[in-house]
Amino acid sequence: MTTLQQVATRAGCSLATASRALNRNGNVSDRMARRVRRAAAELGYRPINSASGRPGQRPVVGVLIPSITNPVFASSLSSIQNRMLVAGHGVLIAQSNYDPAREADAVASLLNDRPTGLILTVCDPATSVALMASLPPTVLLHNMPTALFPAAVTVDNRSAGHELTALLIGLGHRRILFVSGAFATSDRARFRHEGYRDAMAESGIPPLEAVQIPFVSGYDQLDLSAALSMFSPTAIIASNDLLAFGVIGALRREGLSVPKDISVAGFDGISIGRLMDPPLTTIEMPDASMGAAAASLLLDMAENAAPARHLDVAYMLRRGGTVRAV
Repeated sequence: MTTLQQVATRAGCSLATASRALNRNGNVSDRMARRVRRAAAELGYRPINSASGRPGQRPVVGVLIPSITNPVFASSLSSIQNRMLVAGHGVLIAQSNYDPAREADAVASLLNDRPTGLILTVCDPATSVALMASLPPTVLLHNMPTALFPAAVTVDNRSAGHELTALLIGLGHRRILFVSGAFATSDRARFRHEGYRDAMAESGIPPLEAVQIPFVSGYDQLDLSAALSMFSPTAIIASNDLLAFGVIGALRREGLSVPKDISVAGFDGISIGRLMDPPLTTIEMPDASMGAAAASLLLDMAENAAPARHLDVAYMLRRGGTVRAV
């Protein structure tokens, strides 16, 4: 069995430094921590689990998502679990419910089990308090990288918002309303809205004021009567597909037909959108492959001391029957 002393000798450091690096406590430089983790990986060393005190305990990674009920994050999570199973890691799951105030507590609960690393989807990495503390190797999923956390797996949400809006403008729509979950709780929604504004500005069309609602509840009882009266839109873009379904329901309660009276489009490309009649027009995101990529990147960083990288994954516009030309 490989010993910690062998790891320290291979890494060229003291036994105490190797212990601090693997247990992620005390003052160890990033460079030395990577050297120790690489040495441990090369020698096949597994530290004693701090909770049970038993050597050989299966290592774990922590995953934070906004909502486990959203098919987007469920798909990513499934791919993460499959990848980690092959690597011999367990997966700990926490959710924030799109609440920035809950993120720090959720991350703290994950850290209690001393994970190999973290995969995090936060409300906004630029402001999230969950990213203020010293963390083990961390990969952001669906969030853009930051100076402190340069490892991320993303799609270009701003470009996607621009492309979807440009489709509607090309179909003759000028009064396009953006309905979204609160921008403060999702930088993905904010970037998609910025893309909408970019496309409207390029065409010389004044953007309409966005309608923002909570992410976690109320989709089935969404009331758009005031926005319809104020803006008279011919098309509505929802910041995700679940919300797009809520928009379609709200329009039907107002006696309006999709797409005859108002066109509707969304983001994510979840499978239920293809089962609708008519199928939803949406930007399809590669959620499963993003999850697998994030898991592989984290393992490479944590066990092989690989450098942090930003992986930008392609999306695809899927034209359905919920939009029409005017």
